[in-house]
Amino acid sequence: MKAYAVSETVWQVPLIQPDLLNVYLAGDVLIDSGGPMARRRLLRFLADRVLSAHAFTHAHPDHQGCSHAVCERFGIPLLCGEGDREAQETGRFEDLLPKPGILLTRLSRALSGPPHPVSEALSEGDEVGGLEVIETPGHTPGHVSFWDEKERVLILGDVLFHRNPVTLRRGLSEPFGIFTFDRRSNLTSARKLAALEPRVVCFGHGAPLTDGDRFCRFVESLPPG
Repeated sequence: MKAYAVSETVWQVPLIQPDLLNVYLAGDVLIDSGGPMARRRLLRFLADRVLSAHAFTHAHPDHQGCSHAVCERFGIPLLCGEGDREAQETGRFEDLLPKPGILLTRLSRALSGPPHPVSEALSEGDEVGGLEVIETPGHTPGHVSFWDEKERVLILGDVLFHRNPVTLRRGLSEPFGIFTFDRRSNLTSARKLAALEPRVVCFGHGAPLTDGDRFCRFVESLPPG
């Protein structure tokens, strides 16, 4: 497993090559952790690194699946948005789904990593690994993104996809509706991020996009939030 420089301080770490599922290093902070099946590979990759904290964009299984293992191994605090805090601490990840139902509830519980105490709930303007926290609810109630204003680099989790993790099709798209807590709020969050005019956009799914204008044009084409 390799890390790829996005900027001077942000590194993309594809857990599933080439870019199907990404986590990121921002200084000495790990952002997102992938699904539980990536635990050994991720811990092996991180073995020689010094981490001060771990944060995730949201508490879906493919972003928090190794969070407990990482925090336990390195003895570091876990940080996330307030709206996802209770799900992460109790293991009731189905509460982050719009219409859980029996099947989705079982699927969510089966695929999620263990619950883990959250040391700090992140709010708008907080700093993590040299990046500014941007509250971007919608895909989950407590979804957050991370912004480097100096380098104009944005890590937006699953506000949008740059590669469909099921069909593997490349390109910008909205995240799956069945896993998006509130689509209207997510669209509002996408517009909020486009207003930042990022230079580089980093996704949970898909390669970093170095054409910030294309990101902004795509967001403009979406329905109003």
